[in-house]
Amino acid sequence: MAFDCNGRRVEVGTKVRVLKVPYSLMQDLPPDEERDLRTMIGEVFVICDIDEYGSAWVEKWWRDEDDRESSRCHSLALGSDEMEVVGGSGE
Repeated sequence: MAFDCNGRRVEVGTKVRVLKVPYSLMQDLPPDEERDLRTMIGEVFVICDIDEYGSAWVEKWWRDEDDRESSRCHSLALGSDEMEVVGGSGE
C-alpha cells in the first residue's frame, strides 16, 4: 500500500503531483536524462503501478520534435514525500 505526503492512500489510477526527485537518483545520470527527470517535478501523472515496496510508479514519454518516429520514456518510483494526490478535495 502507498501513501502521499499527506497520508492519503495512493492506488493505480490515482493522480499525483511529483514534488521532488531524489538527488541520489539523478547524480549518476547523463545530463540529458537528469534534465528529463527534472521536468517531471510539478507535473501531474497517473500512478501506473505500486511495487512490492510500496513505491508508486509514474512514467513520462517525450517525443522528439524533429523526428516523429523517435521517443523516449522515463519511469519513476515515488515515495510518500515525493508525491501529493491531486483531484477530489477542490484541486
